Amino acid sequence: MGKITVQVAVNAPIEKVWDKLNNPRHIEQWNQASPDWHCLNASNNLEVGGKLKSTMAAKDGSFSFDFEGIYDEVIPQKFIKYHMEDGRVVEISFEDKGNQILVTETFDAENQNPEEMQKEGWQAILNSFKNHVETT
Repeated sequence: MGKITVQVAVNAPIEKVWDKLNNPRHIEQWNQASPDWHCLNASNNLEVGGKLKSTMAAKDGSFSFDFEGIYDEVIPQKFIKYHMEDGRVVEISFEDKGNQILVTETFDAENQNPEEMQKEGWQAILNSFKNHVETT
């Protein structure tokens, strides 16, 4: 099982990037890989041992799934590490590049789908996040 990395440079201050990545009402706005999907609900207890939960669904009602992570490490405005129910690990780092914040996510690939498909899906969600931060 390999690791996959996706990243995006967001044109916003770190305080805004951090809030919109972690605030459940914002997660519900950006957490989808394509316009025909949406995030029905989200909750986030951003502390070690706390849980991140969201439900993503096709807008036509044909499919939905729950996503859950448990935080292992949280360094405000710098780094987040959590693991999913299947034990896979996700790390998110925030790097100040002057007037941009570089958000990098590295995650353990799952073995159900090709790695390229996984990378495209996670990158699409991260792109949706960038768009949400920069337009709201």
